[in-house]
Amino acid sequence: MCGIVGIVSHQPVAQVIYDSLLVLQHRGQDSAGIVVSDKNKLNLRKGNGQVSDVFHTRHMLELTGTLGIGHVRYPTAGCSSSAEAQPFYVNSPYGITLAHNGNLTNVEKLKAELYQSDLRHINTESDSEVLLNVFAHELQSCGSLNINADEIFTAVTETHKRIEGAYAVVAMLTGKGIVGFRDPRGIRPVVYGKRETADGAEYMIASESVALQTSGFELIADLKPGEAVFIDVAGTIHRQQCATSPKLNPCIFEYVYLARPDSIIDDIYVYKARLRMGVKLARKILKQMPKHDIDVVIPIPDTSRPSAIELAYHLGVKFREGFIKNRYIGRTFIMPGQQMRKKSVRRKLNPIDIEFKGKNVLLVDDSIVRGTTSKQIIQMAREAGAKKVYIASAAPPVRYPNVYGIDMPAANELVAHERSEAEIAEYIGADWLIYQELDDLIDAVQKGNRRIKKFDCSCFDGKYVTNTVGVDYLDKVRSLRNDSAKEASEDQLNVVGIELHNNA
Repeated sequence: MCGIVGIVSHQPVAQVIYDSLLVLQHRGQDSAGIVVSDKNKLNLRKGNGQVSDVFHTRHMLELTGTLGIGHVRYPTAGCSSSAEAQPFYVNSPYGITLAHNGNLTNVEKLKAELYQSDLRHINTESDSEVLLNVFAHELQSCGSLNINADEIFTAVTETHKRIEGAYAVVAMLTGKGIVGFRDPRGIRPVVYGKRETADGAEYMIASESVALQTSGFELIADLKPGEAVFIDVAGTIHRQQCATSPKLNPCIFEYVYLARPDSIIDDIYVYKARLRMGVKLARKILKQMPKHDIDVVIPIPDTSRPSAIELAYHLGVKFREGFIKNRYIGRTFIMPGQQMRKKSVRRKLNPIDIEFKGKNVLLVDDSIVRGTTSKQIIQMAREAGAKKVYIASAAPPVRYPNVYGIDMPAANELVAHERSEAEIAEYIGADWLIYQELDDLIDAVQKGNRRIKKFDCSCFDGKYVTNTVGVDYLDKVRSLRNDSAKEASEDQLNVVGIELHNNA
């Protein structure tokens, strides 16, 4: 999960990109980067950390140019590394920079092709660098010195034919314009919009509509699956479908957790979808426990709040805020390494004792992935004086890894893997646990856009919509994403950092 943004303007764009990345920070807090094109010169700044850590005034003053792209990242495998911060750059053809949200599932095959056939060298472990080089090769094969929109769309078409997986992409051709494109299944989100200024129209491409809204851009549309948009330096927009058999299968976990509630994705209001999840969950609770003894419903901040509000209303019980969140601790779900996540939970949340003492409390979370956070929060509720602690998940059990750009670990590290709901409740220390039904989740989201016939629900049902994910690939994912591998990678980086410090 990452956040991308690209802007074509008649005025300097660095500040607008910076502001947009701040709005998209929830999609990645590991690294950030901005590159702008000042005529034919590129100005790039990227590094580890959150947006406000990477960019200071002196850096922003150097980012001059009227078109540019930006990226916020979190790693889905391995560990944090500034070498994998985006955007990536390749000098031929034209000087291309690229930022990517998603994950390619045939990356090893592509690496071999790029070296043996395309004669291109890959310098990192990032699949985004692979994607950049595939796109660059196709541009070089079909483009001319004065490349036009049709040639760019041909290159996107050929790129679609070679790569598999999930990808929302924004790429800048130095001095020429910005390209955005989306995979033929539309798994990861990407939108574009426009704002009028005294100097003419400006365009933005971004992961979520909220990035457009906060900078005064009007949402035009989501990019359709397989569609590409090219905005040239003059501010002319070109669009074309570049895939032969596109189907819209967006990732349903975007609506559960990833996206901001004030975003609109594929014509679905995320906030409204989460409200409907709460209604569905309340109905299931009333069916399973019609004479429930729940005294109060408390959300686990922040994503679950809309679901918890509606759930409490339909159960006819009080809704209360029981945890105060430290705004300076990032999202624990996207922190690399189990040890870091464990340390962050108690620093992140602090209970309001009076809302727990002597009460039967129903905690509501958006989802339960590893169970580590849930276990600690339930313990915190008991320490605050709760008589009974129930927990409800607005999503079904997460039983399978996500391979399309979300850092869900190896299956055996998921708390729901080969456990019944009763066993999960015992493991996390809850008196009772209830999950959303998958059909109810789908209906809650789909109600916002009935044209979407199928979502990617692979982390819940193990059915991968690209039909190219096999046992061998999942085994590889497990070896890269398990926490022991991540912690070993982090330790290796720490050793390197110490050695560099000592040699300095």
